[in-house]
Amino acid sequence: MSDPKEQGGPERTQPILAPKNILTTGIYSTILKKTTTQRPPVAETKAPGDPSDGVSPDPAAESCYWTSERDGEVKLRLGKNSENEPPVTVPDMIMSAATKYSHYLAIGSKYKKSWQLLTYIEYYEACRRAAKAFLKLQGTRFGFWLCMCTRWCPGPNVGLERFHGVGIMGFNSTEWVIANIGAIMAGGISVGILCSISPKACQVIAEAAEMDIFVVDNDRQLQKVNQIQGYLKHLKAIIQYREDIQEVQPNLYSWKGFLDLADGISDEKLDQVIDSQKPNQCCALVYNQGTSEVPKATMLSHDNITWTTAAAVQSLGYKCPPNGQEVLVSYLPLCFAGAQILDVWVAISVAGTVYFPSPEAAKWNGPARAPGTGFLTEMLREVQPTTFCGVPWVWDRMLDSLKTKQLDSTAFRRRIDRWAMSLGLNTNRRRLLGQIHQPLCFGLAKKLTFDPARKFLGLKHCQQFLNLGLGLPRTTMDFFLSLDIPIFDMYGLTECSGLHTLSSHQAFRLLSSGKALPSSHTKVEKENQENIGNLCLWGRHIFMGYLNDKEGTKKKVDSQGWLHTNDLGFLDVDKFLYVLGNTSGEDRDLITLSSGEVINPSPIEERVKTRIPIVRYVMVVGQNAPYLCALLTLKCQINPETGEARSALTSEAVACCRKIRSQSTWLTDVLYDRDPLVTEFISQGIQDVNAEAPSEGAKIIKWVILDNDFSVSGGELGPMSKLNRTIVTKIYQEDIQKFYEASPSS
Repeated sequence: MSDPKEQGGPERTQPILAPKNILTTGIYSTILKKTTTQRPPVAETKAPGDPSDGVSPDPAAESCYWTSERDGEVKLRLGKNSENEPPVTVPDMIMSAATKYSHYLAIGSKYKKSWQLLTYIEYYEACRRAAKAFLKLQGTRFGFWLCMCTRWCPGPNVGLERFHGVGIMGFNSTEWVIANIGAIMAGGISVGILCSISPKACQVIAEAAEMDIFVVDNDRQLQKVNQIQGYLKHLKAIIQYREDIQEVQPNLYSWKGFLDLADGISDEKLDQVIDSQKPNQCCALVYNQGTSEVPKATMLSHDNITWTTAAAVQSLGYKCPPNGQEVLVSYLPLCFAGAQILDVWVAISVAGTVYFPSPEAAKWNGPARAPGTGFLTEMLREVQPTTFCGVPWVWDRMLDSLKTKQLDSTAFRRRIDRWAMSLGLNTNRRRLLGQIHQPLCFGLAKKLTFDPARKFLGLKHCQQFLNLGLGLPRTTMDFFLSLDIPIFDMYGLTECSGLHTLSSHQAFRLLSSGKALPSSHTKVEKENQENIGNLCLWGRHIFMGYLNDKEGTKKKVDSQGWLHTNDLGFLDVDKFLYVLGNTSGEDRDLITLSSGEVINPSPIEERVKTRIPIVRYVMVVGQNAPYLCALLTLKCQINPETGEARSALTSEAVACCRKIRSQSTWLTDVLYDRDPLVTEFISQGIQDVNAEAPSEGAKIIKWVILDNDFSVSGGELGPMSKLNRTIVTKIYQEDIQKFYEASPSS
């Protein structure tokens, strides 16, 4: 393989952090020395209660699987192959990558139309410098004024203290990941914080994490910290890594000023801190941000991260030098466990090159936007990733743009695309049944339709297409499958380090979330006659516990170490997992009618979207009501800069209207039954859906078209595009009440 610096792609300029001559410092010799040192073995533990193992619970270990203390240690769930999967810390994993792939390109950010790139050895040195600087930080604590009224004494003001938090609040960037890794190396706990959260929510997170340091990307995030700093007794310093500091204040550092502090800490001192860390100790806190629930601090251990990373690499088809190098784009918020595992830790493990958006992409002062809004398409076309991870909102935007492009083409071109897509869908469906032979004309379809579609999306070189978050609708999966783009669904919670099951080229079934990570287990409790029940998970990816919440942790993890997800689903005969919804919490999916019948709205909603192609979102309502009703939004054009819906219908929706002889082109044309043709079309679709209902209670009796599409900025969708049922119910409470003011027959 050629020197990675000579490979194609973004041109290399001077790095963000100019490293010292690493080979002449103690860093490289330290790496070589530490790679020969192994950590002491940990006792093996098999999955208790799992029929495949035949192991009865170990009473002595029952209380060791979890803790609610930040400095606590847990018993690792080691399986049969534990000798081949020894527990390692995050610093050890990064050091291993720096040793093996020192001169391969690691990360890059775009500044003023040029890319600043770091190799793996430069990346590692940058993280060590950040760790040293965290240990050196000194200054007057912002909460000092509280001592006058509470008699609290600030005590000796050292740098980052062991198991104290470093809050990182900013857009994905090279500085974000360096601060993240540096905080862990320095013995702290990394805490990613969503950019769009309120100062109050930020305060709750900072107080629970005992935040010593905040790392923010711009003045807008800095002002949030300034509003709450007087209440944070542990806060010692703030670091701003983008934009010039507008107003000097005590203990506010620029990124360069922060890194300059590293010269005051020796390599030996940092190595002592790193060597003191254990795989079963906490190194990261992940909060459930962007939901209607109170933020809950999920503690992840070193082993949670490193083992989940290794298991994901084993399950997916990543390239690794010298056989090739992955190219990745990072745009999903890194404060979410799944995004961080894939964009940061997996990338390090396989020595991939991760590209971050330019600072201009982060200069957005409007309401919250969905990930990638305003820059993703352009970035994909420039970077050309080999693996791409999307969320439902992103795949939906890609689908809209492709359909618009097709509808704007000539009639002859549309005929070619229809033929090619029909061939692609049939061929890929046969592949799922084990038929691997392609028809002779598949290559022609690829050249005429499939390759141009990938090029248009910026995915010409992409070999893996992943979906993080909710499973995609069947119609979306089929559309991309017809273009020879199989999208691999995944399933995971923050409490299982973001990933539990993965789909891949070797394990792919439509509507399934794939198979469990190697050496992890899934069981279904309280199964009904259709084998659907509550999902429980077991493995080394299961979290340590909720910080300072012993009772909450006890409810989530039982005495045998099983995580109770509160999600509903089933396993097929080949162990593929199908997730159907959530059974508890504020955003629970299940609906209980006044008759006592429990309805899962998710399959009903998917059938509505399939039967009525002009509908984008459906939310079935009816909690404690006599019957079900539905809130519908139509497919409207999306503002590419804000992610908000416009009033004009999409090209696909307009084409559908023309098929039923409707002339509607705007949302206002069909609201309040103004277009009888569209009203009749939707009514017929609802009737078709009801014809498939398993019971009378599962039928939709009334429906209404809302005057706006759901969006992240409107609050109806979460940061990762999940439907916020609780918030939608509050926003459209008046519409819901009208459903039940009169009897269904009126």
